[in-house]
Amino acid sequence: MRRQLVVVLVGILLVLSVALAVSSTLALRTSLVDRLDDELVQASQRAERGPFDRPGDPAQDPGAAASPGDAPSSGTGNGDPLPPGQGAGTINVVYSGGEVRFAGYVDDLGDRRELDAAQIDDLESVPADGRPHDVEVTDLGTFRAISTTTQHGEPSITAMSTASVSQTVEGYLLVEVVLAVIGIALASVLGTWLVRRSLRPLDALADAAVHVSELPLDRGEVGEIPRVDEQFTDERTEVGQVGAALNRMLDHVEASLTARHESETQVRQFVADASHELRTPLASIRGYSELVRRSPDDVPPDTLRALDRIESEALRMGELVEDLLLLARLDAGRPLEREPVDLAALAIDAVADAHAASRDHVWELDLPLAEGDDDTFDIPDVTVVGDEARLRQVFTNLLGNARVHTPPGTHVVVGLRPDGDDHVVLSVTDDGPGIPPALVPSLFQRFSRGDSARNRVGGSTGLGLAIAQAVVQAHGGEITVRDAGRAPSSGTTFEVRLPRKNVP
Repeated sequence: MRRQLVVVLVGILLVLSVALAVSSTLALRTSLVDRLDDELVQASQRAERGPFDRPGDPAQDPGAAASPGDAPSSGTGNGDPLPPGQGAGTINVVYSGGEVRFAGYVDDLGDRRELDAAQIDDLESVPADGRPHDVEVTDLGTFRAISTTTQHGEPSITAMSTASVSQTVEGYLLVEVVLAVIGIALASVLGTWLVRRSLRPLDALADAAVHVSELPLDRGEVGEIPRVDEQFTDERTEVGQVGAALNRMLDHVEASLTARHESETQVRQFVADASHELRTPLASIRGYSELVRRSPDDVPPDTLRALDRIESEALRMGELVEDLLLLARLDAGRPLEREPVDLAALAIDAVADAHAASRDHVWELDLPLAEGDDDTFDIPDVTVVGDEARLRQVFTNLLGNARVHTPPGTHVVVGLRPDGDDHVVLSVTDDGPGIPPALVPSLFQRFSRGDSARNRVGGSTGLGLAIAQAVVQAHGGEITVRDAGRAPSSGTTFEVRLPRKNVP
Protein backbone atom coordinates (compact mmCIF):
# COMPACT_ATOMS: atom_id res chain seq x y z
CA MET A 1 0.00 0.00 0.00
CA ARG A 2 2.89 2.34 0.72
CA ARG A 3 4.27 1.81 -2.77
CA GLN A 4 0.87 2.37 -4.32
CA LEU A 5 0.29 5.59 -2.41
CA VAL A 6 3.71 6.95 -3.36
CA VAL A 7 3.19 5.96 -7.00
CA VAL A 8 -0.24 7.64 -7.04
CA LEU A 9 1.18 10.77 -5.41
CA VAL A 10 4.08 10.98 -7.86
CA GLY A 11 1.75 10.21 -10.77
CA ILE A 12 -0.63 13.02 -9.81
CA LEU A 13 2.29 15.42 -9.41
CA LEU A 14 3.68 14.34 -12.78
CA VAL A 15 0.35 14.88 -14.53
CA LEU A 16 -0.08 18.29 -12.89
CA SER A 17 3.49 19.27 -13.75
CA VAL A 18 3.03 18.29 -17.40
CA ALA A 19 -0.31 20.09 -17.58
CA LEU A 20 1.12 23.25 -16.00
CA ALA A 21 4.22 23.13 -18.18
CA VAL A 22 2.24 22.69 -21.38
CA SER A 23 -0.35 25.36 -20.55
CA SER A 24 2.19 27.90 -19.30
CA THR A 25 4.48 27.26 -22.28
CA LEU A 26 1.60 27.74 -24.71
CA ALA A 27 0.53 30.88 -22.88
CA LEU A 28 4.07 32.25 -22.95
CA ARG A 29 4.50 31.48 -26.63
CA THR A 30 1.15 33.08 -27.44
CA SER A 31 2.12 36.21 -25.47
CA LEU A 32 5.52 36.43 -27.18
CA VAL A 33 4.03 35.89 -30.63
CA ASP A 34 1.40 38.59 -29.96
CA ARG A 35 4.13 40.99 -28.90
CA LEU A 36 6.15 40.11 -31.99
CA ASP A 37 3.08 40.68 -34.16
CA ASP A 38 2.60 44.12 -32.61
CA GLU A 39 6.20 44.99 -33.39
CA LEU A 40 5.77 43.56 -36.88
CA VAL A 41 2.70 45.70 -37.54
CA GLN A 42 4.54 48.80 -36.35
CA ALA A 43 7.53 47.93 -38.53
CA SER A 44 5.20 47.39 -41.49
CA GLN A 45 3.63 50.79 -40.90
CA ARG A 46 7.05 52.41 -40.79
CA ALA A 47 7.97 50.68 -44.05
CA GLU A 48 4.82 52.02 -45.67
CA ARG A 49 5.87 55.55 -44.63
CA GLY A 50 9.41 55.01 -45.88
CA PRO A 51 11.62 57.55 -47.70
CA PHE A 52 9.89 56.82 -51.00
CA ASP A 53 6.80 58.52 -49.67
CA ARG A 54 8.59 61.71 -48.62
CA PRO A 55 9.26 64.54 -51.09
CA GLY A 56 12.86 65.07 -51.96
CA ASP A 57 14.06 61.65 -50.85
CA PRO A 58 16.68 59.86 -52.93
CA ALA A 59 14.01 57.82 -54.64
CA GLN A 60 12.53 60.99 -56.12
CA ASP A 61 15.91 62.58 -56.69
CA PRO A 62 18.45 59.93 -57.53
CA GLY A 63 21.21 62.45 -57.73
CA ALA A 64 20.81 63.65 -54.21
CA ALA A 65 23.53 62.61 -51.80
CA ALA A 66 22.71 60.56 -48.76
CA SER A 67 23.32 62.17 -45.42
CA PRO A 68 25.75 60.55 -42.99
CA GLY A 69 22.90 59.38 -40.78
CA ASP A 70 20.99 57.58 -43.51
CA ALA A 71 20.43 53.84 -43.22
CA PRO A 72 22.43 51.47 -45.37
CA SER A 73 21.31 50.87 -48.89
CA SER A 74 19.05 48.03 -49.90
CA GLY A 75 20.00 44.56 -51.03
CA THR A 76 19.58 45.58 -54.66
CA GLY A 77 22.96 47.16 -54.56
CA ASN A 78 21.77 50.42 -56.17
CA GLY A 79 22.20 52.51 -53.02
CA ASP A 80 18.46 52.67 -52.21
CA PRO A 81 17.99 53.32 -48.50
CA LEU A 82 16.05 50.92 -46.25
CA PRO A 83 12.98 52.27 -44.46
CA PRO A 84 14.00 54.23 -41.37
CA GLY A 85 13.46 53.03 -37.82
CA GLN A 86 13.64 49.30 -38.58
CA GLY A 87 15.41 47.09 -36.05
CA ALA A 88 18.25 44.72 -36.82
CA GLY A 89 17.06 41.57 -38.53
CA THR A 90 13.78 43.08 -39.78
CA ILE A 91 13.31 42.11 -43.44
CA ASN A 92 11.74 44.62 -45.84
CA VAL A 93 10.73 43.98 -49.42
CA VAL A 94 9.83 47.25 -51.16
CA TYR A 95 8.32 47.45 -54.61
CA SER A 96 8.32 50.26 -57.21
CA GLY A 97 6.34 49.97 -60.41
CA GLY A 98 5.43 46.41 -59.52
CA GLU A 99 9.07 45.37 -59.36
CA VAL A 100 11.21 44.72 -56.31
CA ARG A 101 13.02 47.96 -55.54
CA PHE A 102 15.04 46.43 -52.70
CA ALA A 103 14.84 43.38 -50.45
CA GLY A 104 17.09 42.94 -47.44
CA TYR A 105 17.78 43.63 -43.79
CA VAL A 106 20.48 44.96 -41.50
CA ASP A 107 22.21 42.37 -39.31
CA ASP A 108 23.37 42.84 -35.71
CA LEU A 109 26.69 44.33 -36.88
CA GLY A 110 24.98 47.01 -38.99
CA ASP A 111 25.85 45.38 -42.31
CA ARG A 112 23.26 45.23 -45.05
CA ARG A 113 22.23 41.73 -46.14
CA GLU A 114 20.56 41.01 -49.43
CA LEU A 115 17.86 38.45 -50.09
CA ASP A 116 18.17 36.09 -52.99
CA ALA A 117 15.40 35.21 -55.38
CA ALA A 118 14.35 32.08 -53.45
CA GLN A 119 14.04 34.02 -50.22
CA ILE A 120 12.01 36.72 -51.96
CA ASP A 121 9.71 34.04 -53.40
CA ASP A 122 9.19 32.66 -49.91
CA LEU A 123 8.13 36.07 -48.65
CA GLU A 124 5.89 36.76 -51.65
CA SER A 125 3.90 33.62 -50.74
CA VAL A 126 2.50 35.48 -47.71
CA PRO A 127 -1.17 36.44 -48.28
CA ALA A 128 -1.60 40.18 -48.84
CA ASP A 129 -4.32 40.56 -46.20
CA GLY A 130 -2.48 42.83 -43.78
CA ARG A 131 -2.26 40.14 -41.06
CA PRO A 132 0.84 38.39 -39.70
CA HIS A 133 1.58 34.89 -40.99
CA ASP A 134 4.27 32.30 -40.37
CA VAL A 135 6.66 31.80 -43.24
CA GLU A 136 9.78 29.70 -43.64
CA VAL A 137 12.51 31.73 -45.35
CA THR A 138 15.22 29.69 -47.02
CA ASP A 139 18.48 29.62 -45.01
CA LEU A 140 17.10 32.17 -42.53
CA GLY A 141 14.55 30.22 -40.54
CA THR A 142 10.99 30.94 -39.47
CA PHE A 143 9.60 34.46 -39.66
CA ARG A 144 6.38 36.26 -38.96
CA ALA A 145 5.59 38.27 -42.10
CA ILE A 146 2.90 40.74 -43.06
CA SER A 147 2.11 41.83 -46.63
CA THR A 148 0.35 45.17 -47.16
CA THR A 149 -0.13 47.79 -49.85
CA THR A 150 1.31 51.28 -49.62
CA GLN A 151 -0.59 54.50 -50.31
CA HIS A 152 0.82 54.41 -53.84
CA GLY A 153 -0.63 50.95 -54.41
CA GLU A 154 2.71 49.20 -54.24
CA PRO A 155 3.17 45.95 -52.31
CA SER A 156 5.19 46.04 -49.07
CA ILE A 157 6.37 42.98 -47.14
CA THR A 158 7.83 43.15 -43.65
CA ALA A 159 9.09 40.13 -41.73
CA MET A 160 10.59 39.58 -38.29
CA SER A 161 12.36 36.41 -37.10
CA THR A 162 10.71 34.16 -34.51
CA ALA A 163 14.10 32.92 -33.29
CA SER A 164 13.91 34.97 -30.11
CA VAL A 165 10.44 33.59 -29.38
CA SER A 166 11.62 30.03 -29.92
CA GLN A 167 14.72 30.51 -27.78
CA THR A 168 12.69 32.02 -24.96
CA VAL A 169 10.09 29.24 -25.11
CA GLU A 170 12.77 26.53 -25.25
CA GLY A 171 14.62 28.04 -22.30
CA TYR A 172 11.41 28.33 -20.32
CA LEU A 173 10.47 24.75 -21.19
CA LEU A 174 13.91 23.51 -20.12
CA VAL A 175 13.52 25.28 -16.78
CA GLU A 176 10.06 23.74 -16.40
CA VAL A 177 11.42 20.24 -17.08
CA VAL A 178 14.29 20.66 -14.61
CA LEU A 179 11.96 21.99 -11.94
CA ALA A 180 9.48 19.18 -12.61
CA VAL A 181 12.20 16.53 -12.30
CA ILE A 182 13.48 18.08 -9.08
CA GLY A 183 9.93 18.42 -7.76
CA ILE A 184 9.05 14.81 -8.59
CA ALA A 185 12.27 13.56 -6.97
CA LEU A 186 11.58 15.60 -3.83
CA ALA A 187 7.95 14.50 -3.84
CA SER A 188 9.03 10.87 -4.09
CA VAL A 189 11.38 11.19 -1.13
CA LEU A 190 9.06 13.31 1.00
CA GLY A 191 6.02 11.30 -0.06
CA THR A 192 7.69 8.04 0.91
CA TRP A 193 8.66 9.49 4.27
CA LEU A 194 5.21 10.94 4.91
CA VAL A 195 3.42 7.75 3.84
CA ARG A 196 5.64 5.59 6.03
CA ARG A 197 5.15 7.97 8.94
CA SER A 198 1.40 8.06 8.42
CA LEU A 199 1.10 4.28 8.07
CA ARG A 200 3.42 3.47 10.96
CA PRO A 201 0.42 2.82 13.24
CA LEU A 202 -0.70 0.13 10.79
CA ASP A 203 2.61 -1.65 11.36
CA ALA A 204 1.85 -1.67 15.07
CA LEU A 205 -1.62 -3.08 14.35
CA ALA A 206 -0.16 -5.74 12.07
CA ASP A 207 2.48 -6.67 14.67
CA ALA A 208 -0.21 -7.01 17.32
CA ALA A 209 -2.34 -9.19 15.04
CA VAL A 210 0.65 -11.39 14.14
CA HIS A 211 1.57 -11.76 17.81
CA VAL A 212 -1.98 -12.82 18.65
CA SER A 213 -2.04 -15.29 15.75
CA GLU A 214 1.09 -16.97 17.15
CA LEU A 215 -0.44 -17.54 20.60
CA PRO A 216 -1.65 -21.09 21.43
CA LEU A 217 -5.28 -20.05 21.84
CA ASP A 218 -6.67 -23.44 20.85
CA ARG A 219 -5.69 -25.19 24.05
CA GLY A 220 -4.66 -24.65 27.63
CA GLU A 221 -5.10 -21.63 29.82
CA VAL A 222 -5.24 -18.35 27.94
CA GLY A 223 -2.96 -15.65 29.28
CA GLU A 224 -3.31 -11.95 28.70
CA ILE A 225 -3.53 -11.20 25.00
CA PRO A 226 -1.35 -8.23 24.00
CA ARG A 227 -3.23 -5.14 22.93
CA VAL A 228 -2.49 -2.32 20.51
CA ASP A 229 -0.63 0.55 22.18
CA GLU A 230 -2.88 3.39 23.33
CA GLN A 231 -1.07 5.90 21.13
CA PHE A 232 -2.51 4.06 18.10
CA THR A 233 -6.11 3.92 19.38
CA ASP A 234 -7.09 7.58 18.99
CA GLU A 235 -10.53 7.30 17.40
CA ARG A 236 -10.23 10.78 15.90
CA THR A 237 -8.15 9.16 13.15
CA GLU A 238 -9.01 6.30 10.81
CA VAL A 239 -6.05 4.22 11.96
CA GLY A 240 -6.95 4.92 15.58
CA GLN A 241 -10.48 3.65 14.94
CA VAL A 242 -9.05 0.41 13.57
CA GLY A 243 -6.72 0.07 16.57
CA ALA A 244 -9.53 0.71 19.05
CA ALA A 245 -11.79 -1.78 17.25
CA LEU A 246 -9.01 -4.39 17.31
CA ASN A 247 -8.54 -3.90 21.05
CA ARG A 248 -12.28 -4.30 21.64
CA MET A 249 -12.25 -7.48 19.57
CA LEU A 250 -9.27 -8.82 21.55
CA ASP A 251 -11.10 -8.04 24.81
CA HIS A 252 -14.06 -10.08 23.58
CA VAL A 253 -11.80 -12.92 22.37
CA GLU A 254 -9.91 -13.04 25.67
CA ALA A 255 -13.13 -13.10 27.69
CA SER A 256 -14.57 -15.84 25.48
CA LEU A 257 -11.42 -17.96 25.65
CA THR A 258 -11.23 -17.53 29.42
CA ALA A 259 -14.85 -18.65 29.78
CA ARG A 260 -14.17 -21.60 27.46
CA HIS A 261 -11.12 -22.63 29.45
CA GLU A 262 -13.03 -22.43 32.72
CA SER A 263 -15.78 -24.57 31.25
CA GLU A 264 -13.29 -27.12 29.89
CA THR A 265 -11.52 -27.19 33.25
CA GLN A 266 -14.77 -27.95 35.02
CA VAL A 267 -15.60 -30.70 32.53
CA ARG A 268 -12.14 -32.24 32.84
CA GLN A 269 -12.31 -32.07 36.62
CA PHE A 270 -15.70 -33.74 36.53
CA VAL A 271 -14.41 -36.48 34.21
CA ALA A 272 -11.37 -37.03 36.43
CA ASP A 273 -13.44 -37.13 39.61
CA ALA A 274 -16.10 -39.37 38.08
CA SER A 275 -13.49 -41.72 36.64
CA HIS A 276 -11.70 -41.91 39.94
CA GLU A 277 -14.92 -42.62 41.82
CA LEU A 278 -15.91 -45.29 39.29
CA ARG A 279 -12.78 -47.33 39.89
CA THR A 280 -13.93 -48.54 43.30
CA PRO A 281 -17.40 -49.83 42.30
CA LEU A 282 -15.97 -51.42 39.18
CA ALA A 283 -13.40 -53.25 41.27
CA SER A 284 -16.19 -54.36 43.60
CA ILE A 285 -18.27 -55.64 40.69
CA ARG A 286 -15.39 -57.70 39.36
CA GLY A 287 -14.54 -58.96 42.83
CA TYR A 288 -18.05 -60.11 43.63
CA SER A 289 -18.32 -61.76 40.19
CA GLU A 290 -15.18 -63.79 40.89
CA LEU A 291 -16.46 -64.56 44.38
CA VAL A 292 -19.71 -65.94 42.99
CA ARG A 293 -17.84 -67.97 40.41
CA ARG A 294 -15.68 -69.53 43.12
CA SER A 295 -18.64 -70.29 45.35
CA PRO A 296 -18.83 -73.99 46.37
CA ASP A 297 -22.52 -73.97 45.63
CA ASP A 298 -23.73 -75.06 42.23
CA VAL A 299 -24.29 -72.09 39.91
CA PRO A 300 -26.75 -72.46 37.02
CA PRO A 301 -25.23 -72.18 33.52
CA ASP A 302 -27.32 -69.07 32.74
CA THR A 303 -25.92 -67.42 35.82
CA LEU A 304 -22.38 -68.28 34.79
CA ARG A 305 -22.95 -66.74 31.36
CA ALA A 306 -24.35 -63.65 33.02
CA LEU A 307 -21.29 -63.49 35.27
CA ASP A 308 -19.04 -63.72 32.19
CA ARG A 309 -20.84 -60.77 30.64
CA ILE A 310 -20.64 -58.80 33.88
CA GLU A 311 -16.91 -59.40 34.17
CA SER A 312 -16.17 -58.56 30.50
CA GLU A 313 -18.21 -55.36 30.60
CA ALA A 314 -16.67 -54.40 33.95
CA LEU A 315 -13.24 -54.97 32.45
CA ARG A 316 -14.12 -52.91 29.37
CA MET A 317 -15.56 -50.12 31.52
CA GLY A 318 -12.44 -50.22 33.69
CA GLU A 319 -10.27 -49.69 30.61
CA LEU A 320 -12.45 -46.73 29.59
CA VAL A 321 -12.13 -45.23 33.08
CA GLU A 322 -8.35 -45.62 32.99
CA ASP A 323 -8.21 -43.95 29.58
CA LEU A 324 -10.32 -41.05 30.81
CA LEU A 325 -8.11 -40.66 33.88
CA LEU A 326 -4.99 -40.65 31.71
CA LEU A 327 -6.44 -37.98 29.42
CA ALA A 328 -7.42 -35.91 32.43
CA ARG A 329 -3.88 -36.12 33.79
CA LEU A 330 -2.38 -35.18 30.44
CA ASP A 331 -4.80 -32.27 30.04
CA ALA A 332 -3.86 -31.06 33.49
CA GLY A 333 -0.19 -31.06 32.44
CA ARG A 334 0.93 -33.62 34.99
CA PRO A 335 4.72 -34.10 34.74
CA LEU A 336 5.96 -37.20 32.93
CA GLU A 337 8.84 -39.44 33.83
CA ARG A 338 12.19 -38.35 32.40
CA GLU A 339 14.38 -41.37 31.68
CA PRO A 340 16.06 -42.94 28.65
CA VAL A 341 13.68 -45.23 26.77
CA ASP A 342 14.79 -47.69 24.08
CA LEU A 343 12.04 -47.54 21.48
CA ALA A 344 13.38 -50.63 19.74
CA ALA A 345 12.61 -52.72 22.82
CA LEU A 346 9.13 -51.21 23.03
CA ALA A 347 8.52 -51.96 19.35
CA ILE A 348 9.61 -55.60 19.75
CA ASP A 349 7.33 -56.07 22.78
CA ALA A 350 4.41 -54.34 21.04
CA VAL A 351 4.66 -56.51 17.91
CA ALA A 352 4.92 -59.67 20.04
CA ASP A 353 1.82 -58.69 22.04
CA ALA A 354 -0.11 -57.84 18.88
CA HIS A 355 0.82 -61.18 17.31
CA ALA A 356 -0.42 -62.98 20.41
CA ALA A 357 -3.67 -60.97 20.45
CA SER A 358 -4.46 -61.43 16.75
CA ARG A 359 -2.87 -64.26 14.81
CA ASP A 360 -5.17 -63.48 11.85
CA HIS A 361 -3.03 -60.44 10.99
CA VAL A 362 0.47 -60.50 9.56
CA TRP A 363 2.77 -58.51 11.84
CA GLU A 364 6.18 -57.32 10.71
CA LEU A 365 8.89 -55.36 12.48
CA ASP A 366 11.11 -53.14 10.35
CA LEU A 367 14.22 -52.01 12.23
CA PRO A 368 17.25 -50.53 10.42
CA LEU A 369 20.47 -52.46 10.86
CA ALA A 370 23.97 -51.00 10.85
CA GLU A 371 27.06 -53.12 10.18
CA GLY A 372 29.17 -53.51 13.30
CA ASP A 373 32.38 -55.23 14.26
CA ASP A 374 33.13 -58.90 13.37
CA ASP A 375 30.61 -58.89 10.51
CA THR A 376 27.69 -58.38 12.89
CA PHE A 377 24.78 -56.02 12.53
CA ASP A 378 23.58 -53.67 15.23
CA ILE A 379 20.35 -51.74 15.62
CA PRO A 380 21.01 -47.97 15.45
CA ASP A 381 20.39 -45.97 18.59
CA VAL A 382 16.66 -45.07 18.79
CA THR A 383 16.65 -44.00 22.42
CA VAL A 384 14.59 -41.03 23.57
CA VAL A 385 14.08 -39.36 26.95
CA GLY A 386 10.55 -39.76 28.22
CA ASP A 387 7.97 -41.77 30.12
CA GLU A 388 8.35 -45.46 29.24
CA ALA A 389 4.84 -46.46 30.36
CA ARG A 390 3.20 -43.70 28.30
CA LEU A 391 5.33 -44.39 25.21
CA ARG A 392 4.54 -48.08 25.50
CA GLN A 393 0.86 -47.13 25.45
CA VAL A 394 1.40 -45.22 22.17
CA PHE A 395 2.73 -48.43 20.58
CA THR A 396 -0.14 -50.46 22.06
CA ASN A 397 -2.82 -48.00 20.89
CA LEU A 398 -1.50 -47.70 17.33
CA LEU A 399 -1.13 -51.44 16.86
CA GLY A 400 -4.48 -52.04 18.55
CA ASN A 401 -6.05 -49.53 16.21
CA ALA A 402 -4.66 -51.44 13.21
CA ARG A 403 -5.81 -54.75 14.65
CA VAL A 404 -9.37 -53.62 15.46
CA HIS A 405 -10.09 -51.59 12.34
CA THR A 406 -8.66 -53.86 9.64
CA PRO A 407 -9.90 -57.26 8.42
CA PRO A 408 -8.07 -60.58 9.02
CA GLY A 409 -5.08 -61.12 6.76
CA THR A 410 -4.07 -57.46 6.85
CA HIS A 411 -0.32 -56.89 6.70
CA VAL A 412 0.87 -54.46 9.42
CA VAL A 413 4.45 -53.14 9.43
CA VAL A 414 5.94 -51.39 12.47
CA GLY A 415 8.92 -49.29 11.43
CA LEU A 416 11.45 -47.46 13.56
CA ARG A 417 14.30 -45.30 12.32
CA PRO A 418 16.46 -42.42 13.52
CA ASP A 419 15.82 -39.05 11.88
CA GLY A 420 19.11 -37.22 12.17
CA ASP A 421 20.66 -36.69 15.55
CA ASP A 422 17.63 -35.07 17.18
CA HIS A 423 14.57 -37.19 16.37
CA VAL A 424 13.28 -40.74 16.07
CA VAL A 425 10.40 -41.71 13.76
CA LEU A 426 7.94 -44.52 14.47
CA SER A 427 5.58 -45.67 11.70
CA VAL A 428 2.69 -48.16 11.70
CA THR A 429 1.56 -49.06 8.19
CA ASP A 430 -1.25 -51.42 7.19
CA ASP A 431 -2.65 -52.39 3.79
CA GLY A 432 -6.23 -52.32 5.00
CA PRO A 433 -9.21 -50.39 3.57
CA GLY A 434 -7.75 -46.98 4.40
CA ILE A 435 -9.43 -43.93 5.91
CA PRO A 436 -11.85 -41.68 3.99
CA PRO A 437 -10.84 -38.01 3.71
CA ALA A 438 -13.95 -36.87 5.60
CA LEU A 439 -12.78 -38.71 8.73
CA VAL A 440 -9.18 -37.46 8.74
CA PRO A 441 -9.82 -34.02 10.34
CA SER A 442 -11.55 -35.64 13.36
CA LEU A 443 -9.39 -38.76 13.51
CA PHE A 444 -7.54 -37.72 16.70
CA GLN A 445 -10.56 -36.28 18.45
CA ARG A 446 -11.93 -38.06 21.49
CA PHE A 447 -14.62 -40.68 20.90
CA SER A 448 -14.04 -40.46 17.15
CA ARG A 449 -14.80 -43.75 15.43
CA GLY A 450 -14.34 -44.88 11.86
CA ASP A 451 -16.80 -47.77 11.89
CA SER A 452 -18.33 -46.84 8.53
CA ALA A 453 -14.97 -46.87 6.74
CA ARG A 454 -13.00 -49.72 8.31
CA ASN A 455 -14.15 -53.26 9.16
CA ARG A 456 -14.51 -53.29 12.94
CA VAL A 457 -14.46 -56.67 14.62
CA GLY A 458 -14.07 -55.57 18.21
CA GLY A 459 -15.16 -52.89 20.61
CA SER A 460 -13.59 -49.43 20.55
CA THR A 461 -13.91 -46.49 22.90
CA GLY A 462 -12.69 -43.98 20.34
CA LEU A 463 -9.99 -42.76 22.74
CA GLY A 464 -6.96 -44.72 21.50
CA LEU A 465 -5.70 -42.20 18.94
CA ALA A 466 -6.60 -39.26 21.17
CA ILE A 467 -4.49 -40.73 23.97
CA ALA A 468 -1.63 -41.46 21.55
CA GLN A 469 -1.67 -37.88 20.31
CA ALA A 470 -1.81 -36.46 23.84
CA VAL A 471 1.13 -38.58 24.96
CA VAL A 472 3.19 -37.73 21.87
CA GLN A 473 2.50 -33.99 22.27
CA ALA A 474 3.39 -34.20 25.96
CA HIS A 475 6.78 -35.54 24.83
CA GLY A 476 7.21 -32.63 22.40
CA GLY A 477 6.55 -34.74 19.30
CA GLU A 478 3.87 -34.94 16.63
CA ILE A 479 1.71 -37.67 15.15
CA THR A 480 0.32 -37.64 11.62
CA VAL A 481 -1.60 -39.92 9.28
CA ARG A 482 -0.65 -40.42 5.64
CA ASP A 483 -2.04 -42.10 2.51
CA ALA A 484 -5.60 -41.71 3.77
CA GLY A 485 -8.72 -41.59 1.68
CA ARG A 486 -7.46 -43.36 -1.43
CA ALA A 487 -8.90 -46.40 -3.19
CA PRO A 488 -9.64 -49.53 -1.14
CA SER A 489 -6.62 -51.55 -0.03
CA SER A 490 -4.44 -48.46 -0.31
CA GLY A 491 -3.54 -48.71 3.36
CA THR A 492 -2.92 -46.27 6.18
CA THR A 493 0.28 -45.04 7.76
CA PHE A 494 0.51 -43.43 11.19
CA GLU A 495 3.82 -41.67 11.79
CA VAL A 496 5.12 -40.49 15.17
CA ARG A 497 8.10 -38.14 15.33
CA LEU A 498 9.69 -37.86 18.79
CA PRO A 499 12.62 -35.72 19.91
CA ARG A 500 15.50 -37.57 21.52
CA LYS A 501 15.65 -35.03 24.32
CA ASN A 502 12.20 -34.62 25.74
CA VAL A 503 10.82 -31.09 26.00
CA PRO A 504 10.07 -30.20 29.66
